[in-house]
Amino acid sequence: MLRIGAAALAAMLAGCALGPGQRMTGNHALVEGGDVEMIAITPEVISAPRSAVELPPELASYKPESYQIHPGDTILVTVWDHPELTTPAGSQQQAITNGRLVQPDGTFFYPYAGKINVSGMTIEQLRSTLAERLGRYLRNPQLDVNVVGFGSRVALQGAFTDTTPQEFTTVPLTLAQAIGRGRINVEQADLSGMVLTRDGRNYQLDLDALNRNGNIAQDIYLKPGDRLFLPFNDRKEVYVVGEVLRPQSLTFKTTDMTLTQALGRTGGLNPVTSKGGAVYVIRGVENMQSAPAKVYHLDATSPVAFALADQFSLRPGDVVWVGPAGITRWNRFLTQLLPLSGIISNAAAAQYNIGGRD
Repeated sequence: MLRIGAAALAAMLAGCALGPGQRMTGNHALVEGGDVEMIAITPEVISAPRSAVELPPELASYKPESYQIHPGDTILVTVWDHPELTTPAGSQQQAITNGRLVQPDGTFFYPYAGKINVSGMTIEQLRSTLAERLGRYLRNPQLDVNVVGFGSRVALQGAFTDTTPQEFTTVPLTLAQAIGRGRINVEQADLSGMVLTRDGRNYQLDLDALNRNGNIAQDIYLKPGDRLFLPFNDRKEVYVVGEVLRPQSLTFKTTDMTLTQALGRTGGLNPVTSKGGAVYVIRGVENMQSAPAKVYHLDATSPVAFALADQFSLRPGDVVWVGPAGITRWNRFLTQLLPLSGIISNAAAAQYNIGGRD
């Protein structure tokens, strides 16, 4: 639907004279009953500075405390001089085999200490609790507590090379570390669309904007249960059509794409067939019923135009259209006319031959 609407606008812009149902009214054009706003690309249009992107305060200020035990963790308790408590499965077994699992309800069982609700406890708090309970049966017990298996995860979805859930350990996990381990698919990812879901709330993170112009984004510490979604860029397209060397749709993985970049990736204006004064950006075609579409015009015959184009940001769904030069339209007319004239001549000759036989 977008391409059909864009094609209708491109047809309107193709000539100086407008066809039936099309007329220019000041800075607006009526195209088959649809109101289209015509805007020249000038320094005033692109003078608005790009707003700085900042992290949400609650993400920037979050600092993890000491590691807290979670359901799914495996706890290894070492009680010195009591191997029957420390390694009930045998000293030859791996540590995780002799460990004890924290149940989904957050409870943990240990001999002589009973069932303890350990969810949210730090390792030191659990050690103190066990020492107190075992002290009822053992004289001055000396013990150590370690987490040898971690049940907390952060989920990765979307345009990552590796979407395996990542463990939380006693060392805090940052967003940069999680992204590095997951490895972004640089060809297909939309770096401006990262979504961090935490405690039922979605946070939009523009990785491109946060790390622009040599800046490095502040570290964000992740929490157990966080989810990272990096969208693919297949729906983030602009369309470059008309008199360029390689008309095509372009995806972009950053916050935006400039008009210069779009024209450059399609080979630039066709030096033979294009009209430099007829470069247009068609925007908002999909919402013409509720709001007028906007058509931005760039006169690329001036060297200043390239500076303007380099500052003009395109948006997903924009259509860049480059019109043909006058000689191109004439040549195309002749190309269409000559075969037609041959058909007419052949038809006339056939009719004459048939008539001559009567």
